[in-house]
Amino acid sequence: MPMRTRTALLLAVVLTTGGLTGCSSLTAVMGLGSCDGSEERVERIRSIALLDAPPEGATEPRGYEGVEASCWEDSGDAAISAGHTYAFPGTPAEVIRHYRTEAARDGWRPGPSLPSTPEVPIDLCFTRSVDGIPTILTVYSLTPGSFGATEEHPFPPELTTGSGFHVEAMADAAGEAIDCES
Repeated sequence: MPMRTRTALLLAVVLTTGGLTGCSSLTAVMGLGSCDGSEERVERIRSIALLDAPPEGATEPRGYEGVEASCWEDSGDAAISAGHTYAFPGTPAEVIRHYRTEAARDGWRPGPSLPSTPEVPIDLCFTRSVDGIPTILTVYSLTPGSFGATEEHPFPPELTTGSGFHVEAMADAAGEAIDCES
C-alpha cells in the first residue's frame, strides 16, 4: 500500500475514533495537549490564594460558591483553570485597586490590561510562575453579555447591582508559555 494511502487511512481511523471518543484518540496520536494526569496541577491552581481573597464586602452569588477548577481540552489544546465569581457592592475602581495591590504582594506581575469601558469596567491580567509553570491571573467584569447566561445557568440576580466580577487563574496543561495576550 503506498505511503500516501496508509497515511490517509490512518488519519481517517484517528478522526473517526476521535469523533466517537471525544477526540481523546486524536490528541494522543498527534501529541497535542491533554488533561491526562493533570489532577495535581488542577489542585495547585485551585489553591492560588487570590482566588479566595476578594475585596471586603464581596459575596458569592448563589450557585457559584467556592473555587471551581478543572482541566479542559479544546481543539487539541489543554488548559488548567480555576475561577471564583463574586458580587461586590462597591465600584469597579475598588475591585481594580484591591487586586492590583494584592497581586503585587503575592508576586504577580501586571500584564497588559484593556482600558475600562462601560461594558467591561474591570479587565486585569497578571502573570507569575506557579511551580515553574507560566500562569496568568485575570479579573474581569461580569455583565449579562459577558456572563454567557443560559437557561441552565441564568445571570445571577446578585450581579445586577454593584460590580460583579470573576477572578481566574489559568495555565497550559503541558506547561507551555502562556501570557496575558494568549
